[in-house]
Amino acid sequence: MKFGTKTIHAGQKADPTTGAIMTPIYQTSTYIQNKPGDHKGYEYSRTANPTRTALENNLAALENGKFGLCFGSGLAAVDSIIKLLSPGDEVISTNDLYGGTYRIFTKVFEGLGIKFHFTGMDNIDKISSLVNENTKMVWAETPTNPMLNIIDIQALSNISKENNLILVVDNTFATPYLQTPLDLGADIVMHSLTKYMGGHSDVVMGAAICNDEKLAEKLYFLQNSCGAVPGPQDSFLVLRGIKTLHVRMQRHCENGKIIAEFLQKNPKVNNVYWPGFENHTNHDIAKKQMNDYGGMISFDIVGNKLEDAVTVVSNTHFFTLAESLGGVESLIGHPASMTHAAIPKEERERTGVVDSLIRLSVGIEDVDDLVSDLKQAIDKV
Repeated sequence: MKFGTKTIHAGQKADPTTGAIMTPIYQTSTYIQNKPGDHKGYEYSRTANPTRTALENNLAALENGKFGLCFGSGLAAVDSIIKLLSPGDEVISTNDLYGGTYRIFTKVFEGLGIKFHFTGMDNIDKISSLVNENTKMVWAETPTNPMLNIIDIQALSNISKENNLILVVDNTFATPYLQTPLDLGADIVMHSLTKYMGGHSDVVMGAAICNDEKLAEKLYFLQNSCGAVPGPQDSFLVLRGIKTLHVRMQRHCENGKIIAEFLQKNPKVNNVYWPGFENHTNHDIAKKQMNDYGGMISFDIVGNKLEDAVTVVSNTHFFTLAESLGGVESLIGHPASMTHAAIPKEERERTGVVDSLIRLSVGIEDVDDLVSDLKQAIDKV
């Protein structure tokens, strides 16, 4: 089954009672049992719900995995994955990552005795020197948020396997339309389904997908025991969103390329971060492990003035100033004060998140309108 067919059919069957083509919303908390333990596979909806099960099976198929698990948010998925570890364990993480992930690592789990090492992973040689007897996990985003750095998943997998580490790849920016980390050796793929997978800015949810049965059993235990699960209505919405993932991502990529090239030529723009450029660091790796380069772009304004970035993000019309990304509508954001405000300024700036940095989530509108919108906003600087 090819990808576009998977998005529409994988994990889903017509309702056996009515023949409904769409997976029903099983809005129920509990299920009838004939006698204790004698039921139809469902006991209580925290543990499992048929709508959620259909989504979890669909996600597993899209990532070429065997086991899919959904959580109440992307951070709930992060929370459960890190709970695989114990006090004294250490994690090597990319230093350019979503601010919420950084916050839960440093403000929650460091207080519980887990140590995190943040490093640039664009150069794989930096990683091996951080591995010690306490290291248990490697955490990567690729492309990274917000600097769009590219990390070699296969090389990370080699290091992880040599040292018996769990490799987790946050695939939110790319989606399985662009890359499938499990095929490149990752142990767990994590998503904020809120973003491209749902695709319509109307749901908050997260996911983890893996192939190892023992790892899956541990995650299922945490999912059920800690209870951060999504409801059936949200599961239905993400299932519906995924049905158009392949056509949406194609348009995101097409529009993203045009926007990136426009920004690169604009004299008021300093740096443009988009992995499709041949001079982008690790472009060759992106070309090898991705099918296209996505609709996420970051750029900064000449002079690096905070007020210039604020001027641009406050004066667009079709690019809406808002948190999040990956919806059909284009969004514009200021990472330093919005998505990455939880990261200390000095640490942010070391990774390139300067005060004038702007992040775009390029939507699927007519691209000429988007270019005109950015031009008039940048012209105000």
